[in-house]
Amino acid sequence: MPKIRFHIAIVILVLVTCLMAPSTVFAQNAAASSDTLSQAEVDRIIRVFTAKETEFRKALNLYSFKRDAMIQSLGMGGQVTGEYHRVSSFTFDDQGNRFEKISFFPMPSFGGVTQEDLEDLGGIQPFALEPSRIDKYNFKYVGKEKIDELNLYVFEVTPKVVPDPKKVKERLFIGRVWVDDLELQIVKTKGKGIPETKINKFPTVETYREQIGGRYWFPTYTYADEELVFENGEALHVRMKVRYSDFALARADVKVIEVDGAELPNQEVKPPPPKPKP
Repeated sequence: MPKIRFHIAIVILVLVTCLMAPSTVFAQNAAASSDTLSQAEVDRIIRVFTAKETEFRKALNLYSFKRDAMIQSLGMGGQVTGEYHRVSSFTFDDQGNRFEKISFFPMPSFGGVTQEDLEDLGGIQPFALEPSRIDKYNFKYVGKEKIDELNLYVFEVTPKVVPDPKKVKERLFIGRVWVDDLELQIVKTKGKGIPETKINKFPTVETYREQIGGRYWFPTYTYADEELVFENGEALHVRMKVRYSDFALARADVKVIEVDGAELPNQEVKPPPPKPKP
C-alpha cells in the first residue's frame, strides 16, 4: 500500500509540473515582449523624432516628386460608383511654396472631394506632423511593434485643442505614429485630419515611408478604405490610394527675364499672340 501511494504522488507531481511549465514559459515570453520606458526616455524619443520630422519636411522642399491620387466611392458589393483621379508633379521654391503641374486629371465622376480633402493630400496625410504645429500635440507612448525587420516605438498623437471649424481653417492630425527604435524617425502613420463637421467626414488613412536619398524618409504610399457615417444617417464608402514617386533633387527658382540687357521686375510671362491665319 505505501508503494502505491508513493507512485501516485510521483504521478501527481509530474502532472503538476507539466501543467505549470507552459504557464511559466508564457510568463517568461510575456515578460520578454513587454517594453517599458522611463518618462525621461519617452521625452527624449519624442524630442528627437519631432525634430527629424521638421528636418524631413524642410528637406522635401529640395525635391520634386510625382503624386498619383485616386479617391473612389464604392457601392454594394464594392463596385466603384465614382472616381476622382489626379496625377501631378510638385516642386517647391526657397520659401516652401508648392507648385503643382497636373499631367492627368479626367473629369471626376465622384464629386465628394472637398477642399479639406485636397489640403490633407498636401499636408496631413503625407507628413502627419506639420513642423510649425508640433507643439500643438500631445504624445503618449503605447508600446513597441515589429513591422518587417524594423522594431518600432508606437505613439498615440492627439491635438491639445481641437480646432473649431467655425472660427479657424486649421487642420490637425489625430492617430498614431510608428518610430524606428534605432534612427528615431517616423516610418508609418495612421490617422486622419480634424476637425470634422456634420457634412464633412474623413477616412482613417495609413501612410508608409521609404528612405530617399540615403537619408530622408519620405511618404511613398497612402491607403484608406472606410465607410463614413454622417449625422443624418447617410453613409459613404470611400477608398483612397495615393502614391508618391520619382523623388529627385530639384527646386523651382524664379527666373529674371532680360530684354536688351536690362533686368525686368518679376512678372507673369504671357505667351505671344497667335499669328493670323492666311
